[in-house]
Amino acid sequence: MVQSVPDVRAVTAASTPLERLARDGDPPHLQDAEIVEGATLRAHKVPRAPVAAFAAFLDGAQESQVLAWVGAAPIVFGTVAAVIRERVDRRLVTAEPPLIERRIYAPLAYAPAAALAEAFPGPSLVDTARPDRDGAIPPRHPMVLLERARNAVSRDREELEVRLAERWCELRHEPLMIDGGIGGSEITARAACAIGVVKSHRTMYVDGAALETVLALDDGERSSVIRIAPRDRAAVHSWYLRLRSPAGRDALFALVRVEVAEHEGDPAARADEVSRWVLAESRPLAVPDPRWDRMAYGVRSCEQFLRAVAG
Repeated sequence: MVQSVPDVRAVTAASTPLERLARDGDPPHLQDAEIVEGATLRAHKVPRAPVAAFAAFLDGAQESQVLAWVGAAPIVFGTVAAVIRERVDRRLVTAEPPLIERRIYAPLAYAPAAALAEAFPGPSLVDTARPDRDGAIPPRHPMVLLERARNAVSRDREELEVRLAERWCELRHEPLMIDGGIGGSEITARAACAIGVVKSHRTMYVDGAALETVLALDDGERSSVIRIAPRDRAAVHSWYLRLRSPAGRDALFALVRVEVAEHEGDPAARADEVSRWVLAESRPLAVPDPRWDRMAYGVRSCEQFLRAVAG
């Protein structure tokens, strides 16, 4: 259908998914956070043996590729999906159908909007050049417009993840491991059952001596609990947790950051309890995934499932 758009140059060779392109967004940075466990951030050995308490795992997936160009404007096809894999009799199953959506992403300020709307009617067409709060639109730079498309796909994927997480928290009360943070929704940020596990560390909520403490965490150790409230996200309690020994590895090896709802009781006791749950999910190993050192096997099961049904 894209061939019906005026002045379009269709992409006939296989194009690289936008997710593999270098990120042009915010650079990695450090940010201080409020400590809610003790006066200074320090390392704590998680007491007692790990215990498998998660009833289910939630993850999403996305892939987007350029279909064509109209001048400097990329016409991008994106697929987003999310699923919950539930543990039943020690096996992971898909209790309900996954959410899968496919859309066209185009900067309508620089492309023939009427022709695109006719070719892709309704919500299947997403404008990636919508004005910001100041009324400005992005510049007509191909890389900027590609980045806008990739970010739009990411937002749509996160919306599906939030939809599934909110439904679980409203209908179920068993612990749910969510791949990523839980602060994108007020419902999940306040739910005791929602546990976010963040594998990437572009933003680290520690600095100075606290950063050195986190990077020195050993196998089965966690940091003190902190309170984080990023812009446009709900406040949560969080801490860093080392899933396996970093001996001979880089500083971020097997390091995750856990997010839970702000706890009215003892935050240390809650952190120890949830840390035991997360540590239990680091076995069996999520190989051959290159992120095996910090990925739960249940999350990898979600990714494999989505790759099979949404690819």
